[in-house]
Amino acid sequence: MLIRINNRVSIDPAELSENFIRSSGPGGQNVNKVSTAVQLRFDARRSPSLPDDVRTRLEKHMTLDGIIVITAQRFRSQDRNRQDAQDRLVALIEAACVVPIRRRKTRPTLGSRLRRMDAKSHRGDIKSGRSKPKDD
Repeated sequence: MLIRINNRVSIDPAELSENFIRSSGPGGQNVNKVSTAVQLRFDARRSPSLPDDVRTRLEKHMTLDGIIVITAQRFRSQDRNRQDAQDRLVALIEAACVVPIRRRKTRPTLGSRLRRMDAKSHRGDIKSGRSKPKDD
């Protein structure tokens, strides 16, 4: 069954590899005995499921080999950590599917420039009024 990201992108679960490791941090003996944390790996650079534009936007989250690594250790069970890692991967790819809106360059209006210069000169007058009078 495919993992659905949105209408145009779905990922085959066979493209994901999971490695179970021991969690760090507090948790008593359970942490020392049971490998509950999951390290999810997804080879985004070689994945046939991703369009090129989405792959390009995911570049900043990849290793040098083009693999996205997500470590989940929030929960005390493997199943919940596995689901958490998959949910985080889906959210990451979902965010990469959205085309960012380019910023339109704007210039300050004449009125705002004049108000800024008036405020600067007013502030300068206040500061110059604080100085000691000069003896001539």
